[in-house]
Amino acid sequence: MFGLFGKKDEHVRPEGDRAFLVRVRTRKSGEIVELRLTKGGEISTSEDGGYYVRKNIVAPRSLDRAVLEIWFDRSYRPKRKELEGAELVPIRDWE
Repeated sequence: MFGLFGKKDEHVRPEGDRAFLVRVRTRKSGEIVELRLTKGGEISTSEDGGYYVRKNIVAPRSLDRAVLEIWFDRSYRPKRKELEGAELVPIRDWE
């Protein structure tokens, strides 16, 4: 899907045609949290004609907090990603 007209995103992995997986590492404790973002669930339309998601994150063990925002184009390709309190884990580092 992402590789058809461009390179695949290094942080956002499609899961079927209805969802995406993202992993973040919290800054405070380094805990890794996996998020599943669904089209129509968490991801909604944005003002620019694409899609947008804002996800508040609470790490289950450490209770670290973070906020993830991703803007997608009309084909659900990530255009911009912002994160407070954590960093994105590249797909190549997932185990």
